[in-house]
Amino acid sequence: MFGIANKNAYICQMEIISRPNYIDHVLRFIDKGMIIALTGQRRVGKSYILRQLYQILKDSIPDSNVIYINKEKKQFADIKTDEDLSAYVDSNYLKEAKNYLLIDEVQDIDGFENTLRSLNSDEECQIIVTGSNAKMMSSELSTYLGGRYIDIHVQSLSYREFLEFHKLEDNSESLDKYLSFGGLPHLFRLGLENTDMVWEYIQNIYNTIVLKDVVQRENLRNITLFENLMAFISDNTGQLVSATSLSKYLKSQKVELTPLSAINYLRAASNAYIINKVPRYDIHGKKLLETNDKYYFEDLGLRNLLVGSNRTRDIEKVMENTVYLHLKSLGYKLTVGLLPNGKIDFVAEKNGKTVYFQVAYLIADDKTIEREFGNLLKIQDNYPKYVVSMDSIHGAGNYDGITHLSLRTFLKTESF
Repeated sequence: MFGIANKNAYICQMEIISRPNYIDHVLRFIDKGMIIALTGQRRVGKSYILRQLYQILKDSIPDSNVIYINKEKKQFADIKTDEDLSAYVDSNYLKEAKNYLLIDEVQDIDGFENTLRSLNSDEECQIIVTGSNAKMMSSELSTYLGGRYIDIHVQSLSYREFLEFHKLEDNSESLDKYLSFGGLPHLFRLGLENTDMVWEYIQNIYNTIVLKDVVQRENLRNITLFENLMAFISDNTGQLVSATSLSKYLKSQKVELTPLSAINYLRAASNAYIINKVPRYDIHGKKLLETNDKYYFEDLGLRNLLVGSNRTRDIEKVMENTVYLHLKSLGYKLTVGLLPNGKIDFVAEKNGKTVYFQVAYLIADDKTIEREFGNLLKIQDNYPKYVVSMDSIHGAGNYDGITHLSLRTFLKTESF
């Protein structure tokens, strides 16, 4: 019913990229009695995926009645509460048809979960929604729906998608553009050569996220402090963030705020999908640790925007964030590995399998080899182990059973 040929056909005239992995994921859960939520940062392409699904459902199911609500459109401005939503659905519902309800930016409707729960309780229609606030989507849906919904996280473009989208060859120059500008889909229409327009657009996206998904949703009042904390995290991407490091930073800014309050600000940024927290994991003790987490940005462009003029000096931080995003896009659950005398950048788990990753800028000397490969050799199990670097001294070779990959090769690899 939902063939590959169908979903790849619905590319709009603006040449927006088709993202079949997300479409496939959604279609697997269609008509399984579950609400499907597409979540992620604003402007990563959730709306377009929803439009693709709208067309697929209409064309693939002859007796379908697809109710489509886009809260960013003026024509749906009157749908403000769950009562408004219920009334609109009732007026467009067809008993004799197979009904599908698609809502873009559902968090803009107060009490939306009440209507969704009512519709889902009787399985009256298949519901697919998008949302840009993790706190609202996860807490409301999990509280009211229990296990009756599936959360599909949509990220900005992967490196492969970036190349396809911008019609670029896979080379060092293209990789540099990806590491610099990130993967917001709309950059295609601006043109990467127009760097002033690109950074202005990314700045506007950041401002919108802060206003709509942080200030308004989280009721934060000290915007300056929030933005200072984001600058701190951007400059410390991939570094362990502790109460002590936050306290030192706050004192340096002459700010009277407890580290706990600062962590709440970081949680607000995570809820808005600006950053993601990665906890530490004791590899030998096989347990999660509750303090000193790492943070990575959801989009490289946003991270580099906040770093500002320093963005060219910290390639290792950008690389580590890039490795994080790629592994996350492949569905891995990620932690930072802790050893008695060292650390592993990423412990990646999926389907009962574990893979270890170290990230280094260049494998330039024996000392670097000993540090990056040596930490992996301390792990006493037979799971795959990789070192990812910008160079290719060891190519895709093997060092005592550890595979070395260049970053470009890593970003094109779909399974480890």
